[in-house]
Amino acid sequence: MGSNKVSSLCRVAAIQMNSSDSKQHNLSMVEKLVTDAVANHHAKLVLLPENFALFDGAVAQAFGRDEATALGEVRAFISSLAASLKVWIIAGSTPCSQRRDGSEVESRVRSACWVYDENGQEISRYDKIHLFDVDVGDSYGSYRESEQFEPGTASVVVKSPAGMIGLSICYDLRFPELYDRLAKEGAQILTVPAAFTYKTGQAHWEVLLRARAIENQCYVIAANQSGEHSKGRETWGHSMIIDPWGNVIACADKGEGVISADIDLAYVAELRSAMPVFSHKRVQSLTD
Repeated sequence: MGSNKVSSLCRVAAIQMNSSDSKQHNLSMVEKLVTDAVANHHAKLVLLPENFALFDGAVAQAFGRDEATALGEVRAFISSLAASLKVWIIAGSTPCSQRRDGSEVESRVRSACWVYDENGQEISRYDKIHLFDVDVGDSYGSYRESEQFEPGTASVVVKSPAGMIGLSICYDLRFPELYDRLAKEGAQILTVPAAFTYKTGQAHWEVLLRARAIENQCYVIAANQSGEHSKGRETWGHSMIIDPWGNVIACADKGEGVISADIDLAYVAELRSAMPVFSHKRVQSLTD
């Protein structure tokens, strides 16, 4: 297992991609961009976007069966990459036909976010809880994620070299009670791998990310897809790293690339001491 020792400052990076229906092309881009994050940005932890390995949801079930064990091509690839570069990788989302308890998902899959340490060990997994079943009004029109995916049921916080990380995926961002729970469970950093559509991203992406940072006094690392994909889908880009005061300290524009910033846990502690909002709460989440 990798070291879980936490220092006050840790460089993290978010990867922005334009994933296609070609798994091999996508994985090649992952290798290129993560290598850039480590070699040129000196990142110790890297976040990949949602659907980084394959953007075509129509093949999610077959993909999920292939990735049901750690021997799956994508999981083995990310594990090897993390070990070779000695970097922690939070692997956006990958369809998986097996639940966290090892039982099989019938007719659908889970959208799973795997966490790898610097030795390539899978140390944690989060299954996306909130599924994107909406009519956006863009050129793609209607999104029905629940037709292919089964929702997860459990929040996950994992200890990393950057601090305690609360995991989430894309549409989760609209549900603040999840992040409230993650903060209560010790999160100092929130990760949001995403494939936010262009229309919803333009309207809501930044304001929601900054709100989650401010209300939970956490850093937020958000890695988004960017550009035009198959079947008329277009994503917003603008991957961001936000500090716990709500300042955007790193931001991408459009296209593929890497952004990075330092996580300062002392700053988190300072803000929480000066404004102890968690002890001031008088209304609890209805889901608690």
